[in-house]
Amino acid sequence: MSNGGFLPFAAGAILSPLPGELSRQYGPCDYDVRQNFTAQHVYQLPIKFRNHLLARALNGWQGSGTVFWHSGLPFSVLSAPYSANGDGIVQGSGPQYASMVPGVPLYEHNPIPGVTQPGTIQWLNPDAFVSVVDPSTGACTGGHDSPKNCQVGDLGRNALRGPDFFWSDLYLTKWFQLAERVKLRIDGQFFNVLNHPNFGLPVLGYAGIPCKPSTQTGFGALSYPTSPPTGLLGVGFGGDSSPRMIAFQARLEF
Repeated sequence: MSNGGFLPFAAGAILSPLPGELSRQYGPCDYDVRQNFTAQHVYQLPIKFRNHLLARALNGWQGSGTVFWHSGLPFSVLSAPYSANGDGIVQGSGPQYASMVPGVPLYEHNPIPGVTQPGTIQWLNPDAFVSVVDPSTGACTGGHDSPKNCQVGDLGRNALRGPDFFWSDLYLTKWFQLAERVKLRIDGQFFNVLNHPNFGLPVLGYAGIPCKPSTQTGFGALSYPTSPPTGLLGVGFGGDSSPRMIAFQARLEF
């Protein structure tokens, strides 16, 4: 399954698909990115003033930068595991898919009272999904613990998509000619210059029961930033490089 559960991928893997139902596992891999755009730009200002003071201030400027955009990653919505009265109903050794409520929009980006937690942004509509098992009771949804009521849900693997990613850096460079073979270079580095927020996949837990907020608390909300491809604190070193950061540096070139 994708890469076998390495790091963030396959974190919601279905551990034991039903016999004869391997087709339910057919879907996008966990790191499937359908659209991806990357660009780099460099522009040297075509200014060559001869006046000494103007040349010092305006000659030797360069602007450059990078732009990254890609569409969202896929993920699955799961049901709470069966934990009811031991009626001989086996749901497998791992979580299983939830069901989709027909005709209800899958995504909802406005806060939902009783569901959206402070400091998070709603992404999914919790009323669009129903857990096969009621998380508040551990019993099969429908009121009676039976194979009919505890069937695996009808959502497929990685049927939903997380938010898009957008990132842009800007670099401003100025050279000062100090001598025939010596230059002073000053750089302004602006990481995430537009301060655009980028979030990881939504917090899921398990699907709840529609119109029952006590079973949906925190479901489908964005709560943490995703790691950028560039950053002042480095990439992959544990620092939070997601907000806009500005740095200045100077160096001699000879």
